[in-house]
Amino acid sequence: MPHLLRAGADPGVALEQIKRFTRELLEWNRGASNLISGADEARVVERHVVESIEPAHWLKASGLARWMDLGSGGGFPALPLVMCGVGEHWTLVESRRNKTLFLRKVLQEIQLKSVTVVNERIETLVESGELAGVFDGFTSRATVKLGPTLDFARHFLRIGGEAFLWKGSGRDREMADDPSWQDSWRLDGLLGIGPGPTVVCRFIREK
Repeated sequence: MPHLLRAGADPGVALEQIKRFTRELLEWNRGASNLISGADEARVVERHVVESIEPAHWLKASGLARWMDLGSGGGFPALPLVMCGVGEHWTLVESRRNKTLFLRKVLQEIQLKSVTVVNERIETLVESGELAGVFDGFTSRATVKLGPTLDFARHFLRIGGEAFLWKGSGRDREMADDPSWQDSWRLDGLLGIGPGPTVVCRFIREK
């Protein structure tokens, strides 16, 4: 897979991990609880896996070590990025218990030791202040709108940290409708993902 090579991952190891992860996800989706929609099962690789790993080289080039992923759900984009060698440690934040159970099972099955799963609402973590300024990098895919997402990220990233947000065709409207993000962030680049409207937006926290 060219995206694995571009990210500098060992394609044999990473591909086997991704295959095991995908099998576990589909089994859980059919037998326990929904992680992705039923319609997405047939296109899980192109719709979820490839969208997660295509920008891996970009995130890896940042050299950031400690990452937080917001709304990890079925593990996208964080777990494929971990398998590509992005970062040294990841904290996955997911508020729904059934999804955190799946994430922990996968981590045990694949033996990914550099990942912590937190079953908590992001608002609660902000209020506690426990993880304030701990992280270098932040990711979020298909969660809340851009402005609120960056506001959450601001609490957890150090100054100079970077947030990578997966966004669709509504990204320009989200940026314009809530310009408050510009008080703390600078848009530093966009990377198109796949043939559709999805892009990864990189923001740098300036204050």
